[in-house]
Amino acid sequence: MGGKVIAVAQQKGGSGKTTLAANLAVVFAARGARVALLDTDPQGSLGRWFMTRRERLGQAGLDFTTSSAWGVGYECEKLKREADYVIIDTPPKVDSDLRPALREADLILIPVASSHVDLWATEGVLDLARRVGKRATVVLNRTKAGTRLGEDVARAAAELEAELAGARLANRIVYAETLGEGLGVTEAARKGPAAAEVETLADEIDRILG
Repeated sequence: MGGKVIAVAQQKGGSGKTTLAANLAVVFAARGARVALLDTDPQGSLGRWFMTRRERLGQAGLDFTTSSAWGVGYECEKLKREADYVIIDTPPKVDSDLRPALREADLILIPVASSHVDLWATEGVLDLARRVGKRATVVLNRTKAGTRLGEDVARAAAELEAELAGARLANRIVYAETLGEGLGVTEAARKGPAAAEVETLADEIDRILG
């Protein structure tokens, strides 16, 4: 039985795709799982995080590779033989380049920052997910507790024809700080609420994937 493939997708840039992919990879690896990262985004942010991690730690504790859209199926086939989780970071767009990654996924995670613009941007990804018959889960990211906008977005997200993750990632500076250091928030010098958020999301993903 091969590893599970998780595609992180959102057509709007700045939604936190790379942050989500990197932090989940760190959590799963810390739990003893074999994790492979596949970066299909030409911006290469996940690759830069990975190389920074190697320079900092010596051993990243993760496998990493890149691929263009047409090579995703081939790369996933290889990676699933050795990894328990294959996490794909995708380009911020919805077109034929995204479809191969979604087709390979056992689960599609769609990060949505606390804005209606981000929420509207999910429609294209959800439509593609339905076309390829894949399960999609919306993850509220950079949330601001107690704000009217945050609650409005959460309420609207719950009305989408998609699952809404119970776990939410708040708007915390530690996510950006640790990403720039090649780390995950669970590896920060002082673990706090952000670490708990990512751990809770990882638990939820494991339940979904069964």
